[in-house]
Amino acid sequence: MRLHGFFRSGASYRVRIALALKGIPFDQTSYVLRKGEQRSPAYLKMNPQGLVPALELDDGTVLTQSLAILEWLEETHPEPALLPRDPLERARVRAFALAIACDVHPVQNLLVLNAVRKLGQTDEQVNDWAKRVNADGLAACEQMLAGTKGPFCFGAKPTMADICLVPQLVNARRFGCDVSGLTRLLEAEAACLALPAFAGAAPERQPDAE
Repeated sequence: MRLHGFFRSGASYRVRIALALKGIPFDQTSYVLRKGEQRSPAYLKMNPQGLVPALELDDGTVLTQSLAILEWLEETHPEPALLPRDPLERARVRAFALAIACDVHPVQNLLVLNAVRKLGQTDEQVNDWAKRVNADGLAACEQMLAGTKGPFCFGAKPTMADICLVPQLVNARRFGCDVSGLTRLLEAEAACLALPAFAGAAPERQPDAE
């Protein structure tokens, strides 16, 4: 398999973690987002949205959207499981993952922030907005874990929730967001980063890291 992405992309980071947890070897092709390399004709032919990641399978099939890729990996490589067996717990894990992937991350990604700048906002205003989006979203995620057992988001093993959480905390810190009070999220993050699959997928450990 080949993962088309970028070292700093939170969505690409999610897929790297999942592939590592599943023990699936893969190659990587990098696209520097701030240079618009993901908008090249060749890449747009592969992914018409012009976004990363895209996962190219051995037979040339291309999958897009990080959570769809995670679901496909779960269905085709079921061990270790990224979703609990209980339907209610599965729904809770998915809700947490979607809260980050759909409601927090997209509002502070490069494409959206550049659009906000074009509306006349200064870099400081744009960064403050991204920081607020992260702070509000992660505070809600902290509440979503109230009463759950750790050390991971939903118990003794990492799930899709953890796969979404760890990259988002990296993004939040990059924008200067204070996460020190999010004790339950930080507990889950620490448990994740103790695992080689999470540690090895970190942005600074990728071949294209700057």
